[in-house]
Amino acid sequence: MDGASDEDLMARISQGDERAFRLLARRYLPRALGLARRVLGNEADAEEVVQEALLRVWLNAARWRPTAAFRTWFYRVVLNLCLNRKRRAPFAALADVEEPADPAPGPFLEIEHRQTDRLVAAAIAGLPDRQRAAIVLTYQEGMSNAETAAVLGTSISGIETLLVRARRALRKALGSVLASER
Repeated sequence: MDGASDEDLMARISQGDERAFRLLARRYLPRALGLARRVLGNEADAEEVVQEALLRVWLNAARWRPTAAFRTWFYRVVLNLCLNRKRRAPFAALADVEEPADPAPGPFLEIEHRQTDRLVAAAIAGLPDRQRAAIVLTYQEGMSNAETAAVLGTSISGIETLLVRARRALRKALGSVLASER
């Protein structure tokens, strides 16, 4: 059953096959968590959103129609849940509390990379929701423009426009970082 297509697994899930559900969940859990983590910036919220998305797969399997690839549909569910979560009133998450500095000296390069990673993550987090989603799905999830367009419910040219605007905003936000690394 490991080699079964997503569509076959969904057909089995609609019949109540828990083994098929576990296999599909294992297949998509790491990438869905990564997507949710990057959109929400919070591990706990990401886990809750993905758990909710998987619950929806189980509950709605009988109504699912393979008009689009399961992967595209599932990522759309995850992304919608992330955007809904972001619209809620914000609260101070434990992950946002500063950790005390490690007293042991670390390699300079590792610190520099972490700082750059934080700056890039902050710049991505500062993008408008649709631009951030387009960047995350295209560059971090490895989706094609067509797949990203399907997830976001827009055209390929719409995705290309979102990506151009997002890259421009990232270049502007990260200009000093990029210049110092040259």
